[in-house]
Amino acid sequence: MQKKTSRIISLFNHKGGVSKTTTTFNLGWMLAQKGYKVLLVDADPQCNLTGLILGYSGNEDFEKFYTKNPDINLKAALRPAYESLPKLIEPIEPVKVKKNKNLFLIPGHINLSEYEITLGIAQELSSSIQALKNIPGALSYFIKKEIEAYGFDFVLVDMNPSLGSLNQNILMSSDYFIVPTAPDFFSKMAIDSLNEVFPRWQKWSEKAQGLVDLEKAAYPFPKGFPKFLGTVIQKYRPRNGEATEGFQAWIDKINEAVSDRFVPAIEKIDMLLTHEQYKSVDKGLTKNYCLVQIPDFNTLIATSQQYKTPVFALKDSMFGHVGAVLKQDQKKRDEFLGIFSRLADEVIELTNA
Repeated sequence: MQKKTSRIISLFNHKGGVSKTTTTFNLGWMLAQKGYKVLLVDADPQCNLTGLILGYSGNEDFEKFYTKNPDINLKAALRPAYESLPKLIEPIEPVKVKKNKNLFLIPGHINLSEYEITLGIAQELSSSIQALKNIPGALSYFIKKEIEAYGFDFVLVDMNPSLGSLNQNILMSSDYFIVPTAPDFFSKMAIDSLNEVFPRWQKWSEKAQGLVDLEKAAYPFPKGFPKFLGTVIQKYRPRNGEATEGFQAWIDKINEAVSDRFVPAIEKIDMLLTHEQYKSVDKGLTKNYCLVQIPDFNTLIATSQQYKTPVFALKDSMFGHVGAVLKQDQKKRDEFLGIFSRLADEVIELTNA
């Protein structure tokens, strides 16, 4: 049984370039810094999260890792289900993230997308379901086995930017989800499209949960629907502590799209927390459901990537500056520390509720 205190949170947006991976890393680090044991799962075949944490920059680095650790990745963990091996899915030893004792990683695999077609066929829930009945619940089963084996409080899943069957499975198997966005036209379009996508996914999940074959499978499909925690709006240019006029206009449009159309759509399909739960954390959440706004990291992102450390956890010696420039770096670091601390606190409170 999954521990009652564990929470599986997926970070999803089918639009790329919204700092989804960076948010997963930074939020996971902050939750771990606050004393929670956190597992990051890289479910994106691009493996950006794995590359960020392990410091890999090309295919050669990944090839060496896979050769040395053939069983330490998400694709290998799911092989018993997807390749019909005569053994059950078992937990694998996660990679310890350096400089943070409470943070761990299940590395991604560049060829994870090979399972997309098999999963898509299984999720049609047609006559083929008897032969493929163990596929839909495999990922959820694996994550719960990791929780049982290592006692994780939070599991954050970094998803790929698509509307494929893998993302459908991940999202609908999660307890909660966050939608990272950027203040631009395409992010607003992405939010608007989810008004139609999520009801279809929820309808599929409801059907899957009602099938006896999936309920009695070796890897049962989980019950319930994921709940929306909120959006994160990032990558805007600030001026005097506020977003510039052009960015603010898009921030307002995204907030309006979420509160006026997206939230009513998912509330109808039981993918929303109660209004009282949002209010208990922050009264403003029920207005736009935006957890935090995060300005552009600018030059600090390069330093963060170099040291495989979130911007808010960088030490003075890592900046490579002195005098006024160092003071400016320190000021920005402390600003991001406050932002991500607030984001982590909101996630903790909303999932506790």
